[in-house]
Amino acid sequence: MRSLLSSLLLASILWLSCCASNTNDATTVVNADSNSDPQANGQINVAVTAVSVSGTEGNYTFSVTIASTDTGCDQYADWWEVISPGGELIFRRVLGHSHVDEQPFTRSGSGISITETQQVFIRAHMNPSGYGVQSFEGSVSEGFFETTLDADFSIELEEVEPLPENCAF
Repeated sequence: MRSLLSSLLLASILWLSCCASNTNDATTVVNADSNSDPQANGQINVAVTAVSVSGTEGNYTFSVTIASTDTGCDQYADWWEVISPGGELIFRRVLGHSHVDEQPFTRSGSGISITETQQVFIRAHMNPSGYGVQSFEGSVSEGFFETTLDADFSIELEEVEPLPENCAF
């Protein structure tokens, strides 16, 4: 029952987010024209739905909103990360617990060392199933926009520190 409710909640959130208007503010991006369901067609059930950025070049704070079908420590969004187009890990924000009753949720990470024009991807990871495909790409100067990454894109980063040590709840 909880899984069905989580699925319905995630579908509702994604439907509502597709109707949200996009802003052109280079440091704030709200999910734009999303109608993808991260559970559809066997995809991993985690999605980045919004990204906002503040700070200065070389020291940015990213606030990333994630929709996921967390069920507890057995299935939860365990991190989001900033990666280069070449697949190099720039920053990872480890999430220490599941967010069963808080969907979608936003978590921030600071000290992200990129330039204002540097192109990056922001994606989320689901324990135990892997990377979600609904991600964001862009730069601080141009803004961030929804994109779809291949689930296997730079999959070797799943083994790169920092990694979650455990799940609190």
